[in-house]
Amino acid sequence: MMDKVKAFRALHVPGNPLILFNIWDPGSARAVAEAGAHALATGSHGVAEASGYLDGEKFPLGSVLENLRRIVSVSELPVTLDLEAGYGSNPDEVGRSVAAARDAGAIGINMEDRLPGEAGVLPVAEASARIAAAAASGLHVNARTDVYRDIKPADYAPSLVESAIERSKAYADAGAGSLFVPFLGDHSTIARICKSSALPVNIMWAPGRGTRDELAGLGVARISYGGGPWRAAMDWLTAQARVVFSGGTPPYAG
Repeated sequence: MMDKVKAFRALHVPGNPLILFNIWDPGSARAVAEAGAHALATGSHGVAEASGYLDGEKFPLGSVLENLRRIVSVSELPVTLDLEAGYGSNPDEVGRSVAAARDAGAIGINMEDRLPGEAGVLPVAEASARIAAAAASGLHVNARTDVYRDIKPADYAPSLVESAIERSKAYADAGAGSLFVPFLGDHSTIARICKSSALPVNIMWAPGRGTRDELAGLGVARISYGGGPWRAAMDWLTAQARVVFSGGTPPYAG
């Protein structure tokens, strides 16, 4: 297990980013693996919604772990689990949840610094304590900071970059292996954070955020897709069903 964690961590190379096209169940895991993935990553939104739950730790941890076990069973690729805010009200509970994820086969986790349902991020010290508890499991912790959540690029301020960099240092000291800064859409800001971050930087792709090569040129070390793949799959399914129910023939073979 620890060899897989070490190998996974080594895939985070600034300028040569690891691509994680997020999955939600064993079927999507198998499809993405067969497409040429080097690793698999769940996205909490798709995992929850695919089972009829809302995102935000509404999907019970036991079910999250059972889904993980089934994903691990269909591929030899390393699997990193989106564990949201860690499924724990305090660091001890977080540590137990992450240890359970490790025992279920995860080699890494995503860990947010914002609690479910809360608008703001946790104080640095509190978030760091939770990340340290997660890192004690030995897994690769992709420490997510939501300092840019719900902020438009036109409203980006230097203080936000400073906050992201401060958190990268604190989270690195706590044992995290990478820094996840979702929602960033401004290339100059991405470049500044990548240049100064104490950790390799993960960016979440969305339309308009650039190509892999463009993001690589900014120093990005990991590109993930969040709930995008699940939403796209459901949009396709809905569109095909509408064709059928309107009396047409869906344009797919088989």
